[in-house]
Amino acid sequence: MWRRSVSAGHTCFGLKGIWGFRAVHTCDAPALPAGRITALQAMDLWKRHFEERGVTEPDQSSHYIIAHLLGATTVESLEQRKLTELLSLEKIEQVWKLCTRRLSRMPVQYVIEEWDFRDLTLKMRPPVFIPRPETEELVELVLTELKMKPDTRVGADGQHTILEVGCGSGAISLSLLKSLPQLKAIALDQSQDAVNLTIENMLRLGLQDRLQIYHLDVIKDAQTLLSLCSPVSVLVSNPPYLFSEDMASLEPEVFRFEDHSALDGGKDGLKVIKQILNLAPQLLLNYGRVYLEVDPRHPQLIRPWLKANVEELHYVETRHDITGRPRFCILQKEKSNKDRELNLGLRN
Repeated sequence: MWRRSVSAGHTCFGLKGIWGFRAVHTCDAPALPAGRITALQAMDLWKRHFEERGVTEPDQSSHYIIAHLLGATTVESLEQRKLTELLSLEKIEQVWKLCTRRLSRMPVQYVIEEWDFRDLTLKMRPPVFIPRPETEELVELVLTELKMKPDTRVGADGQHTILEVGCGSGAISLSLLKSLPQLKAIALDQSQDAVNLTIENMLRLGLQDRLQIYHLDVIKDAQTLLSLCSPVSVLVSNPPYLFSEDMASLEPEVFRFEDHSALDGGKDGLKVIKQILNLAPQLLLNYGRVYLEVDPRHPQLIRPWLKANVEELHYVETRHDITGRPRFCILQKEKSNKDRELNLGLRN
């Protein structure tokens, strides 16, 4: 639902010089008001204080925190009466507590401990990676293609199964499962924090019968993954894809609070992506597809690398995100030339 966009940054991660940011260790919060105030007054006060302290998106920050405390997703969805009536002293203390966390540059998603992803509300907590708007587009892409080609890549049980590498909060797998009741999913992450949060979100949504979750590193535990996972219809991933040199330029919200291993993709941003593509032919059914969210610099790097290194995987196309950047790579497993020649010889 982000276009709700509050300072976990979009996928470009708002690159800036960070040295000044990291020097800020204290949070100079305003004093609690002497008497009761309204939600509108609290929002205005904290907006101005965020602006003075250099907090990004000060208006949205105060709005989302106070809307959350009043039981809503957005200020716009609240009745005017709720905005203009006096807050209780307890509620004012809660506003000050959460807004002070935001003052430390903690992302709003962690401050309010939840966030909307498409039609789901997911629990959020540091250091688990916060899903961005582009990842909602990735889910829409996968859903559209599965609905268009419902029977070309089903398993022995007649069902589609997806594998998500790097599940984070579970956003991709859970959203796909919620949208397609016949779907099954396998999700893995190298972070135990991420696995725990995905399990929590899965249970809250009642999807435990269709999702298997594993604490695995796709690079270190490749053989374990291959032994656990029967061939799947779809492999989907929003892997770590930042170039290592970009890490030092992240917004403080990202650099201080989110798991660096979910962001840093190595020197060229392709460390995990190359591993996924190397394993994909063994993980996919024939004509199964890989859907990746990547850095806009990556599609032109992935194509020649794939051609030279992974014979059974064909680069289908690159899709652009809503801002027009090349963001999604679609690849498909196809029989190698050697297999095709063998089959042709058998038919003859």
